[in-house]
Amino acid sequence: MATVSGAAIVLVLALAVPAAQAAEEQPLWEVGAGIAALSFPAYRGSDQTTNFLMPIPYFTYHGKILKADRHGLRGQLFGSDRLDLTVSAALSPPAASQDIVARAGMPDLAATFEIGPELDVTLWRSENRARSVKLLLPLRAAYTLERSPRSIGWVAHPKLNLDVTDVPGLPGWKFGLLAGPLFGDQRQHAYFYSVAPQYATATRPAYAAQSGYAGMQVLASASKRFRKTWIGAFVRYDNLAGASFEDSPLVRSQNYFAGGVAVSWIFGESSTRVRVDE
Repeated sequence: MATVSGAAIVLVLALAVPAAQAAEEQPLWEVGAGIAALSFPAYRGSDQTTNFLMPIPYFTYHGKILKADRHGLRGQLFGSDRLDLTVSAALSPPAASQDIVARAGMPDLAATFEIGPELDVTLWRSENRARSVKLLLPLRAAYTLERSPRSIGWVAHPKLNLDVTDVPGLPGWKFGLLAGPLFGDQRQHAYFYSVAPQYATATRPAYAAQSGYAGMQVLASASKRFRKTWIGAFVRYDNLAGASFEDSPLVRSQNYFAGGVAVSWIFGESSTRVRVDE
């Protein structure tokens, strides 16, 4: 099983890249390194917070098919003026049950990996492409990251994405806002929220999680790129009210915030320039 710190570094890869910009010429690739501070729950619904201060890599790549940017590492299968079909991926960290009161005596949660198609629909954008509203429709299959990986169902996270890159009085700053519901099948929810009879206690009754709605998530971000330095921050709000598993004894908090800040230094970049149009 991956270590908590190792997997947590992966979580900030999407943070340690520049926010959307209006169409312009940019290096094909950039590399660098930085440091980030993160605070997030042990798992969605946990009332225990994990804090990290760690080094992070910085990498962007704007190829015709393979891309690494603020949306993560993905492959673009199809693109048009208003529609983009990509392969998206996501990672979540492991959680040791011995460190989580609600899961004491239960099996550890392994780090998980998600991959699947994502359809992005541009609903509106300004003439200079500095502002846009998109509908993002990812559907990903989830797997544990351990010696013997196993499938743990699927996750859907439709969301609206607002990008603003021309705020008056704040030259160079990029702002983003993402909001949308989450959905998962029975295996996905059971992995995190079911309590098998052998792990039931007087204060933690047996529970069988069902598929369906998994709560609402809102994420706001801000970043600015200087000549050889990039800084960024994000805050995320989760609300699990009405989730199909909200009655699980492992859900100890229905409302919480997570967030992080990072600074990266760019050491090298490609001499090849490409047009980046998000």
